[in-house]
Amino acid sequence: MPFVGPGMDEGRDEPLDAYSAVVVRVAETLTSRVAALRFPSGRGESAGSGVVLTDEGHLVTNAHVVREATTGDAAFSDGTVAHVVVIGRDALSDLAVLRADRGIPAPPVYGDADGLRVGQLVVAVGNPLGLAGSVTAGVVSALGRSMPARGRSTARLIEDVVQTDASLNPGSSGGALADADGRVVGINTAVAGIGLGLAIPMNATTNRIIYALLRDGHVRRAYLGLVTSPAPLTPAWSSRTRQHTALQVADVVEDSPAAVSGLRRGDMVLAVDGRALGDAGSLQRLLLDDAIGSRVEITVLRNGALVDVVAEPVELVD
Repeated sequence: MPFVGPGMDEGRDEPLDAYSAVVVRVAETLTSRVAALRFPSGRGESAGSGVVLTDEGHLVTNAHVVREATTGDAAFSDGTVAHVVVIGRDALSDLAVLRADRGIPAPPVYGDADGLRVGQLVVAVGNPLGLAGSVTAGVVSALGRSMPARGRSTARLIEDVVQTDASLNPGSSGGALADADGRVVGINTAVAGIGLGLAIPMNATTNRIIYALLRDGHVRRAYLGLVTSPAPLTPAWSSRTRQHTALQVADVVEDSPAAVSGLRRGDMVLAVDGRALGDAGSLQRLLLDDAIGSRVEITVLRNGALVDVVAEPVELVD
């Protein structure tokens, strides 16, 4: 006869506490919508997870999971196995979009990572091979982190990365990071350290990148030729501009649009077309396809005076 302790009723299931109930609900919502991915690789095989993206059979995952493969396989927890074709990848955002050759589960609801707060509950759902439906839970431990990404010849920072203490299992890269309502707010991408994970945020910038991959198979970016880092403004200039930081120009690439415009090392970039900048991500977010070939007005602080220069970004060739 099983032991029945004080206050325990034999034959009655213990109710889930509120935290567990949320995690269970999110897991039940997303597990069937996250696939185990497998791609042939020069090193043998690359594996990870992918999240259903559209009703037309698209999935989103990490570019580093896909590597250079053009086709692969996706296996779902309901037994569905689909052949997938890589229709677009972008190493500089670590995102890739796939299309399945047959019907797959319906997509989850996608949210906006810009609304996340530090301390908020999040759930990471992956589907590593042999561990279908791997679920870990935790909280958002930091926001606004950046992570280096490298293309064939170009490097940049992926901005606004979400850091969580929901640890990632091997093979969970490309899986979903969800809020308490089961909305996908990030695509898990890397382990930041013991007990830490990173996720590409789902937000307006990411949506533009995914849409470009769906439409064109690649992402077009504008290029200025600036190397910058955030730097504080003096109290006087902070009061005058209502900004606390700007982007200090550490280097200007020779013959680049920035060099042609007259930008110099040491300039403090305050704004582009009147939009204030304060971090590297705020400049990168402006340098997508619609900025290519467009004249942009760049406001800088130089030798104690405000200077406006006009530059014409060109297309970044990776």
